[in-house]
Amino acid sequence: MSARISDVFGRLQTDGRTGLVAYVTGGDPDLARSADILRAIDRGGADVIEVGVPFSDPLADGPVIQRASERALAAGVNLTNVLELVADVRQELSAAVVLFTYANPVLRMGTAAFTARAASAGVDGVLMLDLPIEEAGPFRQAVVDAGMDPIFLVSPTTTDARLREAGVLGQGFLYGISRLGVTGARAQVASGASALVQRIRAASALPVAVGFGLSRPEHVQEIGRYADAAVVGSALVNMIAEVADTPDLIPAVERYVRWLRRDIVPGTRGDETAV
Repeated sequence: MSARISDVFGRLQTDGRTGLVAYVTGGDPDLARSADILRAIDRGGADVIEVGVPFSDPLADGPVIQRASERALAAGVNLTNVLELVADVRQELSAAVVLFTYANPVLRMGTAAFTARAASAGVDGVLMLDLPIEEAGPFRQAVVDAGMDPIFLVSPTTTDARLREAGVLGQGFLYGISRLGVTGARAQVASGASALVQRIRAASALPVAVGFGLSRPEHVQEIGRYADAAVVGSALVNMIAEVADTPDLIPAVERYVRWLRRDIVPGTRGDETAV
């Protein structure tokens, strides 16, 4: 089990604060600036940083993250490079680091090699997007044996039985997808997000992070009324793309993360009446 992820959610619980999970694609716009982006996200106050492995067929991702993967792949970035990226900055980061990947890059490297290299790099948790819960046992055990947390996605269509299984197999936290479809910023939090978290709570004692569609401080605040953390991905990745070729890239990333945290204040998490 990852001590960092456990410590993060333990502190959030003690402080009564909503966690912020920030997603970026590793190697976008290139490896050097990607390292600076991870440092900026950490300085901005993210509790968990999800580093996406660029992949040519990211089925769960909308156009923003698809284009980020394309840019990273065009720059020659692969799973090995992303693990090296994490290793290079790990000692400078306070946030926990979760690797966000599809199965193919891991299978190509080999499960044993991947888990050893990921653990050595300082990865705290692994979320494999397209790994069915029913087939997750061997990979999940390899991740656990390497001292990392296997993290699972659950959605509004996940059955109660599969929610319970995800709670048994998962560690660290469960990632609740607030809406069906692919990633991408939306104007409002999905109407079924609260009901999904209630179902997850009934099936598992693991902390819950909710994502897909979040982009603003008020979204984070709303999620904090019923979940432990909010996940922001596409909006951050899109902002990076818009300013990637300007001197403001790194300051803009830090400002954006700080802005998202604006309404993450003690006393909001779990309070349905908070405003």
